[in-house]
Amino acid sequence: MPAVDCCTPKCDRPLVKMQIRLFRPQDTAQIAQLFHQTVHQINRRDYSSNQCLAWSPEDIYFRDWATVCASHYTFVAEIKNAIVGFGELEANGHIDCFYCHKDYQRCGVGSQIYRAIEEKAIELRLERLFTEASITAKPFFQHLGFVTITDRQVICRGETFTNYAMEKFLNL
Repeated sequence: MPAVDCCTPKCDRPLVKMQIRLFRPQDTAQIAQLFHQTVHQINRRDYSSNQCLAWSPEDIYFRDWATVCASHYTFVAEIKNAIVGFGELEANGHIDCFYCHKDYQRCGVGSQIYRAIEEKAIELRLERLFTEASITAKPFFQHLGFVTITDRQVICRGETFTNYAMEKFLNL
């Protein structure tokens, strides 16, 4: 995919070139770290410290990032060799992990990752995309045209979380 300009008027970062591409195994460490930092520094606004620790334990490799990312269409946003966001699309239209670096929130990174996901979904002839959005991510997905199907209470490592089952139908 061609490089795109990053940063919107709401972002205090200077305009830079951002590349959206598919995951490579060498991305694993940066993705694991980005996930952990985002949960503990961004999602912390909406969830307790205990919930964040359950969501992303100190062992950032609690999930086999390399295997999971390679088994999905995982799109990575990269600026100057640094990963600033990623999103995972499963073949059935489920968007699993979708995270942007704490320093690149509201800078257009998520929108560009989503654009790549939606293009792939259309290529796959998927009629619908769906996700379980956190309290933090819900407004982002709403902005993209997702609607809430239901509020959910889920348990992860002994902590109860609120999230939202959301979906968007695509125009094929």
